[in-house]
Amino acid sequence: MNRLLVKTFAFISLSLMIVICHTNAQGMQDDDAKYATELLKAGTAAPDFQLTTPNGQTVSLSNYKGKYVVLDFWASWCPDCRKDAPNIVAAYNEFKEKNVAFIGISFDTDKAAWENAITKYEIKYPQVSELKKWKETTISDKYHIKWIPSMYLIDPEGKIVLGTVISEKLIKTLGEVIK
Repeated sequence: MNRLLVKTFAFISLSLMIVICHTNAQGMQDDDAKYATELLKAGTAAPDFQLTTPNGQTVSLSNYKGKYVVLDFWASWCPDCRKDAPNIVAAYNEFKEKNVAFIGISFDTDKAAWENAITKYEIKYPQVSELKKWKETTISDKYHIKWIPSMYLIDPEGKIVLGTVISEKLIKTLGEVIK
């Protein structure tokens, strides 16, 4: 009887491990399948915008024509964004000298909280915001942002290469297109 119990337990444990491994392997795809379905598709022209930095400078996407551009949609109040910030900062540090520009687009409404997060995460690339609630921003409509963090990779001609909610997928794609 004990042998049967041990075998049954071993079988159940092995089955659970297989399910967990499969679920983890599918996690990246599942997050995009859940949260990135409305993002602009590859090949679409990236909408231009003019947004303001914390110190009042205007940043336009059109100023980056001829470079790859990463748009990182985030907010200081977003737990997933805070968790992802080190990945995006590391990607910036890896690709900034390889014709890749990064622009952070924040959905913060509190300028001080936004500036504190920029400092805390040592974000060196341009940061812009409308300083409005996420759902009230023009930029979220233009880029169909329904979840944050969301990221886009735009090619030097201004076309979307990738829209995703997964920083690892963005970094992998950057590695593939930037040689």
